[in-house]
Amino acid sequence: MYEVTLNTPYLCNVSRNTLRIIIILAAVSIAGIAVTQFYWVRKAFDLKENQFNRDVNASLQAVANRIFEINKTTVPTNSPVEQMSTNYFVVIVNGPVNANVLGLLIANEFEKRNITADYEYGVYDCEEQCMKGAVVESTRSKKLTASQTDLPTLKSDGYYFSVRFPSIEANLISQMGIWGFSSIVLVVVIFFFVYTLFVILRQKRLSEIQKDFINNMTHEFKTPLSTIGISSEVLKDPSIVQTPDRLLNYATIIQNESTRLKQHVERVLQIAKIEKDNVVMKKERLDAHEVIREAVQNSSVHLQEKNATIDLQLNAHQTQIIADRLHFTNIIFNLIDNALKYNKNIPHLKIMTGNSGNQFVVEVRDNGIGISAENHKKIFHQFYRVPTGNLHDVKGFGLGLSYVQRMIQSFKGKVTVESKLNEGSTFKILLPTA
Repeated sequence: MYEVTLNTPYLCNVSRNTLRIIIILAAVSIAGIAVTQFYWVRKAFDLKENQFNRDVNASLQAVANRIFEINKTTVPTNSPVEQMSTNYFVVIVNGPVNANVLGLLIANEFEKRNITADYEYGVYDCEEQCMKGAVVESTRSKKLTASQTDLPTLKSDGYYFSVRFPSIEANLISQMGIWGFSSIVLVVVIFFFVYTLFVILRQKRLSEIQKDFINNMTHEFKTPLSTIGISSEVLKDPSIVQTPDRLLNYATIIQNESTRLKQHVERVLQIAKIEKDNVVMKKERLDAHEVIREAVQNSSVHLQEKNATIDLQLNAHQTQIIADRLHFTNIIFNLIDNALKYNKNIPHLKIMTGNSGNQFVVEVRDNGIGISAENHKKIFHQFYRVPTGNLHDVKGFGLGLSYVQRMIQSFKGKVTVESKLNEGSTFKILLPTA
């Protein structure tokens, strides 16, 4: 025996409004934490940047004072250091500067203040009016390279040198330590929050689907059981043997309702087998037209009950496929059954076949109520039924199309649907020919 477990979790009892409020509050909380984190990280970065600028200014001021001493020039009253941008500093020295001596002075002062960022410096040549002997200093690799056009010049003819930090932002970020770690932790928390939210919503949807399935199953079982119970009570009357026709009628009712119950149970067990990958397949070479005619013949009773008609247009030339006869018959029967159930008019079905390349194509078209575009993919989900409000005028568990899709896929085929509300539906099956 196969068992279908349908445990409706507590989540199903949570109302939509409550769940929505919980999600909104959680999202607002996470957003608030993220904004706060961003604010303090930015604040910490600004503090680091300000501290770095002060250290660089102090270092370059000391370098300028040392150059004034070497050149024996007067120290200006104003600060000779000017910050042109976030990473570019210019120092006015009012005298010639030796690039090699300058490099040693800058390195010495930066080392005193623990400035480890990569930098490049250059000296302005007043005679040629350009940056000359610009040097890139890498504190990591200790390599020197020369460039005469890399550093910008000022609109000034005085003597000056400049220092630029090409990757200062990356250097400052690398020094932030705990702030970087906390930001990574926050990103991980947000990721898990979003994932958890996705899981909760998915479980909520599955809970609702399972709840609907249980309600549908209860309804579908209750009706035949009630009919069997009433008929059984009538058969207990000893006088009924005096009316054979009446006895036969009630016995037939019990037999028909028992058959209905057996079909419901078989469908549920069928899906259980599929879920456990325990479906016994007897794949063989089949004539698809023969199986379709057989399925239509098996549906004759249902067709007569609905006064339905089926137009068979079996035009395929290559009709041999590799499939299980029983399951392929059930596929066609399920599509016919759906076309009859979801129809408010006198059902008119059309089953057409053809070939497309090396594929056998079956189309089952009806004039039923149709399916809205947003439900085209959902109808193949297990237990899913197109919402009809509080009405239960269409019998079923939402298992038929799920079964159809799983079986078609096991035959290495594909099933699609084309449908619009109130305009009928067309189910199209493609299977490789043998």
